Amino acid sequence: MIVEPANGRSSCWPRVTEIRAGRPEDADELSRLFHASVREIASRHYSDAQVQAWSPTPPDPERFVKRITDGRTFLVATDAGGSILAYGDLESDGHIDHLYCRPDAAGTGVAALVYGRLEHAARQAGIDRLFVEASEPASRFFAKRGFRIVERNDFELAGVPIHNFRMEKLIA
Repeated sequence: MIVEPANGRSSCWPRVTEIRAGRPEDADELSRLFHASVREIASRHYSDAQVQAWSPTPPDPERFVKRITDGRTFLVATDAGGSILAYGDLESDGHIDHLYCRPDAAGTGVAALVYGRLEHAARQAGIDRLFVEASEPASRFFAKRGFRIVERNDFELAGVPIHNFRMEKLIA
């Protein structure tokens, strides 16, 4: 099944053929995608030290198995070969904890498709507010979708100062 946005226009390359629920067997690929995304996309906006603190190595795939099986909505977008292009999750309180895209698919609309499905799932569940802690590049993505910055979060990871933005969107 080819997945097209509601407006019928698709700029997604590589072409998304499916958006589906994450599966435990996706964990290794998700771990690599997360690490590559931080290393290649976030590195355009954060220092080498910040990127190293954020993702020094690919995370333990078991972290993804837990996310996939803990009851949250966890979606992946795949291409014709079944490779994961992007993924995202939605917790029952409206928190989007992860929305990551494979670096070679960044800017193609793949993450937007996953986000759209997450927002739809939130509406279906009666959630009226979405919120996220967005990195520099993600904050622009979310702002384009109607999120507003609530505050800048300054914190440390592995002793390295870093920041993100708490953002929210009312969807009721």
